[in-house]
Amino acid sequence: MSLSPQFLDEIRARVPLSRIIGRKVQWDLRRSNQAKGDWWAPCPFHQEKSASFHVDDQKGFYYCFGCHAKGDALRFMQEADGMGFLEAVEVLAGEAGLPMPARDPGQVQKTDRRAKLVEVMEEAVRWFRLQLQTGMAQEARDYLTRRGLSDPDRERFGIGYAPDQRQGLFQALKAKGIDERLIVEAGLCAKPDDGGAPFDRFRGRIMFPIRDARGRCIAFGGRAMDPNARAKYLNSPETPLFDKGRNLYNLGPARSAVGKGQPLIVAEGYMDVIALVKAGFEGAVAPLGTAITPEQLQLMWRVSPEPVIALDGDTAGVRAALRLIDLSLPMTGPGQALRFAILPEGQDPDDLIRKLGAPAMAEQLEAARPLVDLLWQRETEGKVFDSPERRAALDRSLGESVAKIPDPTTRDYYNAIFKQMKWELFSPRRSGDGASGRQPREFRENKGRGQGRGQGQGRSFDAPSVAATRASRLSSPEAAEKVAEQMIESMVLAICATHPKLVPTVEARLERLTPEDPGRAQLVHDLLAGTQSNSGRQALESILAEAHVKAAPLITRPQDGDSAADVLANALDRIEARRAARLETARAETEIEGLADEGLTWRVSQSARLRQKADHPAMSDLGDLGENSDAQRAFLKSALENEIWRKPRR
Repeated sequence: MSLSPQFLDEIRARVPLSRIIGRKVQWDLRRSNQAKGDWWAPCPFHQEKSASFHVDDQKGFYYCFGCHAKGDALRFMQEADGMGFLEAVEVLAGEAGLPMPARDPGQVQKTDRRAKLVEVMEEAVRWFRLQLQTGMAQEARDYLTRRGLSDPDRERFGIGYAPDQRQGLFQALKAKGIDERLIVEAGLCAKPDDGGAPFDRFRGRIMFPIRDARGRCIAFGGRAMDPNARAKYLNSPETPLFDKGRNLYNLGPARSAVGKGQPLIVAEGYMDVIALVKAGFEGAVAPLGTAITPEQLQLMWRVSPEPVIALDGDTAGVRAALRLIDLSLPMTGPGQALRFAILPEGQDPDDLIRKLGAPAMAEQLEAARPLVDLLWQRETEGKVFDSPERRAALDRSLGESVAKIPDPTTRDYYNAIFKQMKWELFSPRRSGDGASGRQPREFRENKGRGQGRGQGQGRSFDAPSVAATRASRLSSPEAAEKVAEQMIESMVLAICATHPKLVPTVEARLERLTPEDPGRAQLVHDLLAGTQSNSGRQALESILAEAHVKAAPLITRPQDGDSAADVLANALDRIEARRAARLETARAETEIEGLADEGLTWRVSQSARLRQKADHPAMSDLGDLGENSDAQRAFLKSALENEIWRKPRR
């Protein structure tokens, strides 16, 4: 289908953006100006209490000053509701009262055929639900009661029963005038190879409807009542409606729950999902009888940036988690992460909730471990690292795994964490663990339990924290340092953008800036090349909206060029001093266990001196370093050239 820009603009113009977004947020009416179409609310894409999410009805765009999410109505429906582009267009066009553009005859015929198949599936849902009330389904009802499913639960999930009859469903649908070919094409019945009459695929099974994101039944999952059945669970075959590798059970309701702030939880089966939803964890989904596929991962990430994989606490569950590592690494990065809640051995979510209640499940989800932990466990569990060769093999295997991650910043963080983990594992100060080369204590003690790390491990980034500090941008010294440096970086970029004549004078230093944020990196490229790009312009708009930048007179009065040049030079001095000090300190830490020499001592002292000047703006002009200024300048240049310049420009 071809959608013209004029049609898309028309549907955007007819439906106020605030109406679409207002279903997901609570507006801050004190800050909003409804008459001008200016709206503010807490961001629906990340957890916060302040109203940093801005919606402009006149321009038709939203922007979050916290997580930098931005877009129009169609983008919001895709990100917040997990819709595809065409699905979002159809929904928005319906709200605007505009018909979708005419499609080619082949597409119309295909769509009409799918609509008929959906009608057949809904008829099957009604028939299966009716059969659950009959005498022949007594055993199935007793089973559901033992599993804690009441009549309202069965109604909510559309659970039914397929009697153990060869043509029960087939004859019922035929009696309603449904074409035999549609029944077979929907996957409800199979046609024998000898050309005989079709027979029911599902017999003697409890039936779970599988619905797509829009709530339409596209398939079934059947749980056998006969303990000797060849397959305990049986799913519908691949049909024009159903691709099991591209769908998730309970996707539609889970998407709505995640939009209201609940976590996306990925369990293994239908009963696990139902148990989680009943316990209040309504953002629960499950793959459909197969290992998680790349398409299902992408579908999860469209709903939530960090799904929690809740796996059974048995050997198969742990193996499934470890297999998922290789699948997810080439796809992970900012906004696409995973956490793993591996339950106590022998229990699945349904077992845990029935025995210990919802608080026990909440505790497991809170203790969910990041992907980096699972990768480390896989590479170290049960291994001994008592020789240089074995340690080198660990370096190589970790390096090969990290190399699969496409985002360079994420790779850097993985490498930094692994460096710390290896130091803990190999350090002779670790009460014998490092000397023996055995696996870190936390994995030996907490294997498969979803627990936090053991005491005394020295990993500050895993220390428990309260909710308020976890949400703070300054929850650790490293975070505070990063925020401070980013504020200085913002001022550098703002000055260069508002005083473009200064760019040639700091060109080499600007090239070394290498911001982590892709938008800022593009802005640096634009400034150096004298060009403009959408991402660079958006990054600049975000920078100019920062409070400390807006308050700077040299930004609001760009004609004051001399003062801007001084402030720009000073800001670059401070950034370079901080980075050089940090790099040299890291080098010194790796060498400190050896024999300290005068060179190492000098470098550490220079690091401290440079850092002191960076922390005290009144002393931060590197032109006043004192009697050893030449040596200190050489040190600073060497540190930056050896490390910062070596990084690829993004």
